[in-house]
Amino acid sequence: MNIVVCIKQVPASSDVKIDPVTGVLIRDGNNTKMNPYDLYGLETALRIKEQTGATVKTITMGPPPAKSVLEESLWMGCDDALLISDRKFGGADVVATAYTISQGIKKLGAFDLIICGKQTTDGDTAQVGAEMAEYLGIPHVAYVEKIVEVKEKTIVVKAQMDKTIETFEVKLPCLITIDKGHVSPRLPSYKRGKMLKEQNIPMITFQDVDDQDETHYGLKGSPTQVERMFPPERNTDKVVLQGTVSEQVAKLTEILKDKKYI
Repeated sequence: MNIVVCIKQVPASSDVKIDPVTGVLIRDGNNTKMNPYDLYGLETALRIKEQTGATVKTITMGPPPAKSVLEESLWMGCDDALLISDRKFGGADVVATAYTISQGIKKLGAFDLIICGKQTTDGDTAQVGAEMAEYLGIPHVAYVEKIVEVKEKTIVVKAQMDKTIETFEVKLPCLITIDKGHVSPRLPSYKRGKMLKEQNIPMITFQDVDDQDETHYGLKGSPTQVERMFPPERNTDKVVLQGTVSEQVAKLTEILKDKKYI
C-alpha cells in the first residue's frame, strides 16, 4: 500500500509579515512549524504502515525552507518526501494550491491513499484536500476521526459530521482529511534524525510538472484575489465602571446601546 501525506509549513505565531503588494503571507522559514492538523494525518498514516507494511511519502508546497517539515516527517517514520517549490507557484489560493499539489502527487507515482490534515492554521479553508481529490478524479471523505479498517481494495472510516458520526467504506485509491481524533502524534526520533541527516529530499519546480500552462498556477491560476490583508490592530482601550451594582448595570446597558450591540 502506498500512502501520500500532504503537509505544510505554517507560521508558529500570529506575528507574521504580509507582502503589501500581493497581500499574501511572507514565508521565509523563520518562526514556523508543521501545521498541527497534519501531525494527526502523519500519525494516522504511520499507524497504517505499522499494521500493513505500507510505504508513506510526504509532500509539501512552499519555499525551500519548507523542506524542514519534510525532514521532520522522515524523522517521525515516513519513508520518502518531495518538495514542490517555484516562484511561479507563489501566491496561490486554494484552487491553484490544490491543482499544483495534485500535479506533484502524480510525479510520486502510483498511490492508494492520500491523507491531509483537516485544514491549515494559516488559511483555515479546509478546501484543499477535497479539491485535490476532484483534480485527481478519486473519492474523498472529510473530517475523518478514526480509521476503522484497511482492506485490500477499500478503507473504512468514521467521519464527524455536523450532528452525527458516520461510517463510510471508500474504494481505493481515495483521499481523506483527518480531524483531531483518537490518535496522539508521535515525536520525531532523534536516532532517525541522525541516521537520515544526509538524506536528499528531491524538489520539483514548474519545469517538472506535466501541465506547463502558467495560468493554472500561483497568482495567475487563482480565481480568488486578495484585495487587502493586514494584521489586526490591537485595541487596549478600557472603561472602568464605578458605583453600585445597579449603577454599573445601567451604565453598561447605556454603553451597549450607544454602540448598537443591543
